Amino acid sequence: MSIIKEVKGVLHLEEVALPAVAEKFATPCYVYSRAAITANWQAFSEQLFNENSEAPHKVCFAVKANSNLAVLQVLAELGAGFDVVSGGEIARVLRAGGEPANIVFSGVAKSDAEIRYALTQDIGQFNVESDAELERISEIASAMNTTARISLRVNPDVDAKTHPYIATGLEDNKFGIPMQNALTTYQRAAVLPGIEIVGADCHIGSQLTELEPFLAALERMLALVDTLEENGITLRHIDMGGGLGVTYTDEQPPQVAEYIQAMLKRLQDYPHLALYLEPGRAIVANAGVLLTRVEYLKFNGHKHFIMVDAGMNDLLRPALYQAHHNIVNVETNSSTAAITGDVVGPVCETGDFLGQNRTLKVRSGDLLAVKSAGAYGFTMSSNYNTRPKPAEVMIDGAQMHLVRARETLEDVWRGETLIPSTSLK
Repeated sequence: MSIIKEVKGVLHLEEVALPAVAEKFATPCYVYSRAAITANWQAFSEQLFNENSEAPHKVCFAVKANSNLAVLQVLAELGAGFDVVSGGEIARVLRAGGEPANIVFSGVAKSDAEIRYALTQDIGQFNVESDAELERISEIASAMNTTARISLRVNPDVDAKTHPYIATGLEDNKFGIPMQNALTTYQRAAVLPGIEIVGADCHIGSQLTELEPFLAALERMLALVDTLEENGITLRHIDMGGGLGVTYTDEQPPQVAEYIQAMLKRLQDYPHLALYLEPGRAIVANAGVLLTRVEYLKFNGHKHFIMVDAGMNDLLRPALYQAHHNIVNVETNSSTAAITGDVVGPVCETGDFLGQNRTLKVRSGDLLAVKSAGAYGFTMSSNYNTRPKPAEVMIDGAQMHLVRARETLEDVWRGETLIPSTSLK
């Protein structure tokens, strides 16, 4: 859904004018729409939840996309499941009111402490990514006199046709168990103590804008389901991960209904098999913006620079992935002359930019909104250059809720200590 609207030349998120957010909470500042998060999640849940289905399908939000407690709370209250990749994310979900049974624990290097914590909380399942991890979970579960429900994350070797840093389904990637080894690993899991096999999992990448890679992966996973059945191993669900793309600029990803119905149609021959999905970006990316204020304009005789108070430590995606975020004036009826230049931040790196070759009507002090910033924005932020992390605000109708306070300098170095002084004599 479109969360930004213009009212008398001023951009609003739901019913709140964005300048009012900046005035109250300063900049840089992440701002999220509860209504957009809700609508985006319901687009998935309405397609998957069917009273007549034999198998209970499930939508698990990928917490790594946005782990703010208030965001997780909104989703938990909607009945969402959660895909986590660390013990810390498990703790966040539980703190936000999520149900342990609705947690799916992914990740390639789960520690002993994380496995024990997950078993203590009785989470829904582990997505196991290697034979070594399977053996370790069995050992720990047996020692704890409990049972770990597991799916194996299988690598289907499907080209997701996305940025190489966010492609995860090829043989060159670190994720998952090779398809050719999957049967042997499942047979090992079937005889290990402390292990209960419940499903199969795959995730081929992120920001996918075509259906074909999803369906190709599904075909390979269903072939595995058939092979397992022939060998006496029956699964309860198949987890096709996340990865559905969103529109940042002019991308045209499949609609949620088209994406889900295409998979459900193929699963008609498997009525006992539930479909799990793990959307993250598709739920929150376009439910948030990053507000930033122009500090200076600079022209070096060759190029214009629009210098703002948000940097790559606040929003890393442009520098890391060459990602494009639309950047717009919050107050749209400016009479200032337009300039074309790079929108850059204060971090001491040439790669510190939010956008390149952008045309904007700006002057010092103007407020800008970086759109589509709700996913992999704050969660990838850092304190590089000793910069405090920004505030996060949730808009709910006409209400503004501060859901994370801006860090202070004391917050930044909390946990650090000085060593005893010495003096030369």
